[in-house]
Amino acid sequence: MSEFAFELELCAALEARGDGIVARQLGASVANPGGRVVDVVVVDPTAAIDRRAALTPSGIPDAILGAEVGPGRWTPVRDAFDCHPDRAQRAVERGVDIGVLERERRDGRDCIRQVARYPDWVDRIVGIENKPDLGRPGDLEAQLRTDVSLALVDEVILATESHVTGAHRNRLPDAVGIWRVHRRTGDAGRPRLPEIEVIRDPDALPVEARGVEPLSFEPGRTDISIVSPAEKADARRRLAERAYGKGWRTFGFPGCGACSARDPGRDGDGHEDGLPSLPHCQYEDRLVDAASECGPSCPGFDPASEPAVDLAGERDARTPWNADPERTRRRQSGLDRFG
Repeated sequence: MSEFAFELELCAALEARGDGIVARQLGASVANPGGRVVDVVVVDPTAAIDRRAALTPSGIPDAILGAEVGPGRWTPVRDAFDCHPDRAQRAVERGVDIGVLERERRDGRDCIRQVARYPDWVDRIVGIENKPDLGRPGDLEAQLRTDVSLALVDEVILATESHVTGAHRNRLPDAVGIWRVHRRTGDAGRPRLPEIEVIRDPDALPVEARGVEPLSFEPGRTDISIVSPAEKADARRRLAERAYGKGWRTFGFPGCGACSARDPGRDGDGHEDGLPSLPHCQYEDRLVDAASECGPSCPGFDPASEPAVDLAGERDARTPWNADPERTRRRQSGLDRFG
């Protein structure tokens, strides 16, 4: 199985069992932005998730969350942000666009305020590294050691299809949990969500302590950065917000007659199977990445309309994420009066 297909099916299984906010392919570095991308992130929310969901379906820019601005009073933009003015202006425009900021000129000054106080909605963050085939580990060991030493997430887990031997375990940091993911089929070969077998439970990482982030590896030398608890707290907030806004349905469906979307919750015979819509190619008989695999160069390509799939609607129905909160609807209604 390709890592892409493995990742989608794992995300679907995690979402189906109610594991909070599931997202994929998110940056999880602090000192070296973009230096580490985690395959799957699961954010377990607190009871305040409903208040977060009521704000906006989009991820909120970190510049806004770190600004000196609240819902109670108007604050001049130049006083609210501790960053370059251009970045502050972009954050304000984005905040107004997604409905979390209000903006007015008051006493000749450009002022903003939050529409509601930002809630403390994140309880726990889990990072999952996907490696279906442990026979081709790549940089797996270094990636997991980075995750453990930085301790940006509460738990780190390796997910694989391979049989996990004692040698495999010994090469991994002791704090890393191990899952073996078993693909399954139902009656008449119908696909089913994979089963997750826990081989080893993860240890809780010290997310509130200083972390050590490796920056580069050279023979006999590793450059590092010491990351403070405050820097980690800001990075965790950014990570959770990106997870909330992005989710895991970041794939597309090709305009090809050979590709079909699994009907969410029902198969072709009308039986419930709990499967979300995923891009399945009948020619290849597997999930495909439309952006990199599909097109006229494929022998099985059959030009057709893209499958009609409501990915946002599926996410809204299955998770705490809200595609159309009431506050956003009220704001759009107000804007329409001036359109």
